[in-house]
Amino acid sequence: MTGRPLELTLDAVRYEVDGHTLLHGIDLTARPGETVGVVGPNGSGKTTLLRCVYGALRPVWGSIRFDGTDAGSLAVKERARRVAVVPQDASGTFGLTVREVVAMGRSPHKRFWEQDGPDDALRVASALEAVGAGAFAARPFDELSGGERQRALVARALVQEPGLLALDEPTNHLDIRYQLEVLGLVRRLPATALLVLHDLNLAASFCDRLYVLAAGRVVAAGTPGEVLTEELLGEVYGVRAHVRDHPITGAPNIVYVP
Repeated sequence: MTGRPLELTLDAVRYEVDGHTLLHGIDLTARPGETVGVVGPNGSGKTTLLRCVYGALRPVWGSIRFDGTDAGSLAVKERARRVAVVPQDASGTFGLTVREVVAMGRSPHKRFWEQDGPDDALRVASALEAVGAGAFAARPFDELSGGERQRALVARALVQEPGLLALDEPTNHLDIRYQLEVLGLVRRLPATALLVLHDLNLAASFCDRLYVLAAGRVVAAGTPGEVLTEELLGEVYGVRAHVRDHPITGAPNIVYVP
């Protein structure tokens, strides 16, 4: 359901708007098949970084490469065949059913005005079932709950068959069951994944490595066990916390102290 996993490399990526720098020389690598999380407090630059990766924003300095190819040199469709995005909010879906929204993920693989065929329909149906959205495939997308929309957007990304999935808060609006199911699905896919997450315990459980941003800079990078320390949580988030290994998963488990 995805293409061959690719390697993502960011080298000294800088982004600014109206003279205000939002990203200060970001270096980041996601190796083929890795699940890499980007975490940090509000306003740290997480979503800006993700938008630079999938092409909604263009850095003023530095490079973004997919398997060594400069992302800026790719045409829109070429980039879309490599990278699929799950945004926080969907646009351009008015009047469409869930099935039609998910089928939009096939467009990078088609010529202009080319119609969907039986193979496309099978891929869409498979993606809908994979995220637990098959039951509401015929409903208008705009009438869905936040959690249902999020699952449909993940399905749209899957049928795009990318080598890289870029997900901006993919667990937003989801109840616990679907948070675990969606992140588990992302981790099992044969694709590289770059996730922006707020929930640090979910990040610790599902990500191979983490990059912590603060004020547009990488302040820590490594495995969850290396990064999610009590000292870092105090310095970056301004909170007191106890960090212990989870007794079942072995991942860092954070308990916040009032």
